[in-house]
Amino acid sequence: MNEARVLALSLHGRLVGYLVGARDGRNILTFDAGFRDDPLRPTFSLITSPAFPNAQPLLSKPWVTRQRLHPVLSNLLPEGALRAFIAQSLKVHENNEFEMMAYLGADLPGALVAEPAHPDDLPPGLKSELGKVAPLTLVPGKGEKKFSLAGVQMKFSMKERDGRFNVAVGDELGDWIIKTPSTAHRRVPENEYSAMMLAAMVGVEIPDIRLVSLDKLGNLPDINLPDEELAFAIRRFDRDGAERIHMEDFAQVLVKYAHEKYQSANYEQIGRILYQYSGQALTDVQQLARRLLSNALLANGDAHLKNWSLLYQDRLTPTLAPAYDIVTTRAYIANEREFALNLGRTKSWYELTLAHFQAWASKADVPWRAIRPVLLDVMEKARTLWPAALDDLPMDEGHKKTLRAHWRALQDDFRL
Repeated sequence: MNEARVLALSLHGRLVGYLVGARDGRNILTFDAGFRDDPLRPTFSLITSPAFPNAQPLLSKPWVTRQRLHPVLSNLLPEGALRAFIAQSLKVHENNEFEMMAYLGADLPGALVAEPAHPDDLPPGLKSELGKVAPLTLVPGKGEKKFSLAGVQMKFSMKERDGRFNVAVGDELGDWIIKTPSTAHRRVPENEYSAMMLAAMVGVEIPDIRLVSLDKLGNLPDINLPDEELAFAIRRFDRDGAERIHMEDFAQVLVKYAHEKYQSANYEQIGRILYQYSGQALTDVQQLARRLLSNALLANGDAHLKNWSLLYQDRLTPTLAPAYDIVTTRAYIANEREFALNLGRTKSWYELTLAHFQAWASKADVPWRAIRPVLLDVMEKARTLWPAALDDLPMDEGHKKTLRAHWRALQDDFRL
């Protein structure tokens, strides 16, 4: 009999609530009363923070969805190739997100942990909600390499020791994310490494990054790899040794599913949220502006909602997480011309001027006088440093040619 299964969700050792996968396809998240009523509770999501409007009513009612989990949980799970790989391993449909959460719950992005719960622990209200469905203790699928990383690309959570990287197994937490070469596009690791390094030169905050020889990667699963030698490595900013640091991407913050990451929001909303709720509001919106301009200069059209995140280093207060997934996507998508989201009434890189950023600042309720000097600083550094730096970076020569042509095609405000 396919009866309900129950997962207990915890954050930094605190019970958050229970997630039930019911046999009728419902997924029901009910929050623990002790968590809900504690004004000093660790932040599960910005929308549940005591500082956020309607947080208490949100926590007082079960979150009920069908097949897919609520977006705050769904966005913790992989997309694309990694999702397909895990679904095939579990022999479940890719949309059966409860099964994936049960399997991956010990090593999710951020600090949330999902573990099998005993049915007797369920609060009376949840038992009533389930009706005649008898809860069962869940036995998750077997396998050692159980980690979740959001995003489409095939990637692995790995532990580095003496220059070698191995997929994290058992209770071990990985400290690096390794992205293997793409079977669809050439030299992606070199592209991302180069774009990230250029971004750092103009003041974009990035984690440690490396290019790693594939022969330094141990116990990878059996996956197809192209005839390339390098993988891209980026240090996990949601891990500090054995400590988990909570985070969430802006699809979670704005309660959007991964398939809505391109069309359901704009950069003004991200700026407004940062300026209103971040513990370092002005610094973070200035960093946001720096990254937005860098993405335009680097022809990165993939800075969607899931490629911006909040980090909760003190367990309560959000700050903007370091940048990740900066790639010169125009090198792979012919005639790509646009941001992933709207910025100041445009998406076009080739229309973009300081006036669009001023409109963005106005709509985000961010002071323009604090943003304009940041943009001018980016341009001064880019014009001074990038042309020579690009010569020495490992990006494919054809990709470099595409990027240089892109620089020449920008409006006067931002032309290199």
